[in-house]
Amino acid sequence: MGHRNYLIKRGLSTIPMFVGLSVLIFTLARVIPGRPARLALGPRASDEAVQNLREQMGLDKPLWEQYFDYVGGVIQGDLGQSLISNRNVATDLMEYFPATFELTTLAMIIAVFVGVPLGVVAGQHKDRWPDNASRLFSFFNVSLPPFWAGILLQLVIAFQLGWLPATGRVGDVSPMPIETTGLLLVDSLLAFNVPAFVSATQHLILPAITLSLAPIADIARMTRSSFIEEYDKDYVEGLRTHGIPERLIAYKYVLRRSFASSLTIIGLDYGFLLGSAFVVEIVFSWPGMASYGVEAILQKDINAMVGVTLVVGASFLLVNFAVDVLYGVFDPRVWHDGDSQ
Repeated sequence: MGHRNYLIKRGLSTIPMFVGLSVLIFTLARVIPGRPARLALGPRASDEAVQNLREQMGLDKPLWEQYFDYVGGVIQGDLGQSLISNRNVATDLMEYFPATFELTTLAMIIAVFVGVPLGVVAGQHKDRWPDNASRLFSFFNVSLPPFWAGILLQLVIAFQLGWLPATGRVGDVSPMPIETTGLLLVDSLLAFNVPAFVSATQHLILPAITLSLAPIADIARMTRSSFIEEYDKDYVEGLRTHGIPERLIAYKYVLRRSFASSLTIIGLDYGFLLGSAFVVEIVFSWPGMASYGVEAILQKDINAMVGVTLVVGASFLLVNFAVDVLYGVFDPRVWHDGDSQ
């Protein structure tokens, strides 16, 4: 019962946070300088035409009334019309979000599978050369500008060596898989389309590696810190006296108990990447939601701006909810602590 109550509490706590986020983002988007209706129609449009569009967009209403109209539309799946594409923002996001989700998910998988072992090795060899090398690598990764790292990988891997494509999401593949989920890797597997899967994977590798560099550093540093703290406890010495191999102690016992701190940074980094992948998407000409959001900001497309921000915020909340669930998987005491509060 403890875990169910814990999950219900965590799930309900996300609702007021999302409502608060929606109010904040909606208000900020409405008060920024600029006239969306004038921008949409152009400088030569008449004042009457601009006023008609303002009424059509609901911009002539009080701010609180605009918000409740918008929320009513969101509940029905209507995020308003985009001034850029003249389509419903929800339609645009369904087209662009899968590309960003696929990119950021692979980037986080790379970050976890590189950062966690790196942090464990550093923790096992505290203040020795593996630890120093790991910290130097982490410092280099977190200091490296993503756009510069992406361009460098393009120059070396794509242009100089010719191993991987430099831009785009997929090459000239025929036939393309039917779009079921919007995720090219998944859709190509569902269609048993090996050429499309290989091409999509090749195009995904470089931007995913570029996007994963900073999270690798964060995860490695957090894993090292929590691992060292757990590694010094008495039970570890007891396991050694029973002849349990050091590798098993590190990865089965110590890492499992110390992984909660790493989960926190993984969740934060994943949510952050969903909203900040625009630099990598621009460098690699990746048709994702981040680049769509940047264009919305430049064009002062308020409906698109609010829609992108709400999706990023909702994704961030869902990721943190998933992290709360995983806390209980790695440390069942969390269920009972949450139930007793």
